[in-house]
Amino acid sequence: MKSAYFNGQVYTGITELSQAFLVEDGVFAAVGSNTQILALCDPETERTDLEGRFVCPGFNDSHMHLISLGQSLRAAPLSAHTDSLAGMLDFLRRFASEHPPREGQWLRGRGWNQDYFKDVKRMPDRRDLDAVSADIPIMITRACGHCCAVNSRVLEIAGITGATPSPDGGRIGMENGEPDGRLYDNAIELLNPFIPLPDREELKDMIRLACGVLNAYGITSVQTDDYSTFRAVPWETVNEAYRELAGSGELTVRVCEQANFASLPELERFVGAGNITGKGGAMFRIGPLKILGDGSLGSHTAHLSSPYSDRPDTSGFSLLSDRQMKDMIRFANANGMQVAVHAIGDACLDRVLDAIESALKDSPREDHRHGIVHCQITRPDQLERIAGLRLHVYAQSVFLDYDNHIVESRVGAERAKSSYCWKTLMDRGVSVSNGSDCPVELPDVLRGIQCAVTRTSTDGTGPFLPGEAFSIKEALDSFTIRGAEASFEENRKGLIAPGYLADFTVLERNPFVTEAADLHTIAVHSCWLGGRRVYGGNDK
Repeated sequence: MKSAYFNGQVYTGITELSQAFLVEDGVFAAVGSNTQILALCDPETERTDLEGRFVCPGFNDSHMHLISLGQSLRAAPLSAHTDSLAGMLDFLRRFASEHPPREGQWLRGRGWNQDYFKDVKRMPDRRDLDAVSADIPIMITRACGHCCAVNSRVLEIAGITGATPSPDGGRIGMENGEPDGRLYDNAIELLNPFIPLPDREELKDMIRLACGVLNAYGITSVQTDDYSTFRAVPWETVNEAYRELAGSGELTVRVCEQANFASLPELERFVGAGNITGKGGAMFRIGPLKILGDGSLGSHTAHLSSPYSDRPDTSGFSLLSDRQMKDMIRFANANGMQVAVHAIGDACLDRVLDAIESALKDSPREDHRHGIVHCQITRPDQLERIAGLRLHVYAQSVFLDYDNHIVESRVGAERAKSSYCWKTLMDRGVSVSNGSDCPVELPDVLRGIQCAVTRTSTDGTGPFLPGEAFSIKEALDSFTIRGAEASFEENRKGLIAPGYLADFTVLERNPFVTEAADLHTIAVHSCWLGGRRVYGGNDK
């Protein structure tokens, strides 16, 4: 069946826009003027008048956590209640009253950020959460996902006491020799054996919820780290959930799984079962090995090469030893796996670059597309190494919305001036895709595009290093064709061109002629996957 879309402003990868396109059997069949496309129609061809709207390839969020988004949609949404600690706790009480956890379940919340608290300048602790409930287990996760606070009931359930040692790559917060309820990075893993786990049907519900949100933002493809959301849920169960939804036609986002493993034996079992980068179909496929290298800037756990400027008592920490990281990257590279490593601090990045360079020396690969996720605090010499190793960079321009407020205070002016330098990398030939790290940030692509173009927060803070700003074209490409490059799919999606999957997003306004400060206000009219509308009205 053929469908014609005409009278639009169609972005095909060049700034000269087309007017119309034809879709047949889920792929783009032709692109051109209104006259050219309508001439290809027969009496049975469906016709959609775009009414002058802007059309671009479906957005691709190249690094996020889809199942974690689905889980967070069921939890207390703390990001909207983080102006004060007292206000956040009041909201948590209301949420617990309106959504009481079932017996054996925990009260969960996500999105708090102590930097936004106006009444105190500290993270919540167990005493704060005990005042919400001393009986219900409570766990609230910071926006970044690298720190959580729990109440005394959770500490009791998990057996965490003053004598419990902090694990490698993590820290148990302590006060007067007793746990204060704050857990950082790998210390959060101590809770995994005790957190109630979802079954496959519950995972599918989370995926459905998340996909609906993603489609509303114009997203048709994601690259997602899901295995780390519930560590005790086998990766086989996660894969089965996705494949069942794909088979029933309920999966409305194309998923490339960034397979997160924390040890070599786990990775060896995964690869031994036949899983390597690219395995799968059009709706669900295996992507790179995802490794979590360090923490976050907001929680002072990103691993820096010298102490934090506002916390000289710490430089953060890496989550794996040098040996662990090198062994896992070497194995993946030698066995056909792409690698994507979370690295925010420059000390962590040094270790990642050394490990990739060593792996490629042992087993050279012409087109490996190994990558750095986040790539935030960097030195000029590291930017050169990234380009020299032909790495891919998974940027999150939307992080500037918050990080503009803290980066210089965290790392100092000298380190800041060579950080978040994704345009410099792009100019050196590095493929830079874009994403949200959702649910760290909302998967709001237009807000991400605005931050990429302006380098300014939506509240007006900035610009931060304005010379690193993307053009509108570069920003759009970072959310479309560059994301496809990250998953070796640039020949089948990410463009509106004949033969490509007919994934496209219709916007109410043209970003090329919208004021840069208003880009985030552009509304998504509709979202289409393989020529099928998955979000928006049914007007023709």
